[in-house]
Amino acid sequence: MTELLINGVFVGRPSVLGYQRGEPVLSGITKERTGEAHLELSEVNLAGDAQADLSVHGGPDKAVYAYPAEHYRGWVADAFDLEPGSVGENLSVLGADEGTVRIGDVWTWGDALVEVSQPRTPCYKLGMRTQRRDIIPAMIDSGRSGWYLRVRQPGTVPTTGALTLVDRDEASPTISELYLISFANPANLDAEQRAAYLELAHRAVKAPALAEQFRHGLSGKLLRLEARDAG
Repeated sequence: MTELLINGVFVGRPSVLGYQRGEPVLSGITKERTGEAHLELSEVNLAGDAQADLSVHGGPDKAVYAYPAEHYRGWVADAFDLEPGSVGENLSVLGADEGTVRIGDVWTWGDALVEVSQPRTPCYKLGMRTQRRDIIPAMIDSGRSGWYLRVRQPGTVPTTGALTLVDRDEASPTISELYLISFANPANLDAEQRAAYLELAHRAVKAPALAEQFRHGLSGKLLRLEARDAG
């Protein structure tokens, strides 16, 4: 896996997604496929794209959301009426998934450089966007999360063609491994599985390219688990 084929590029500005307790919910999750041949990619966004709540969405570690187009066959098989663009991705790709993509993978995209920073953790806005609240546990259970990219070098990017892998740390965890340690319940693991879980968790929090917000949450979970074991 040295290339990611581009299946489509999607952008959108914040809009009213729905209402909660009578108040409008703003979100940038609703995106449309761009008809442009090229877009400018800054350190935080593709041209034409933006986020509503920057405390949890967007920013340098979540500049671009990439998602495997192949996953939509699984969503349809699970009775979700979804198609590329439905989960709010910017970059729909072919040729890799969470089991093959690693934190810190660096890709050339046009004259830009992008780096894998963390998995996507679904929030309630995904349920509002798809009108299916059950998509949130379904994404967690299936591991069809996609991943975020930070921009190491801004530039002009094509909306067709491919991204090329130029750097990888084989010791870095995959997106699937991060999802496992983020959502698995260690209480359900036997001694051997628990030891493997802890080894993976320690390796993950040390990955240099892991987004700091994600690292902080994972480190807290690991500290609480080890404190319980010690007590």
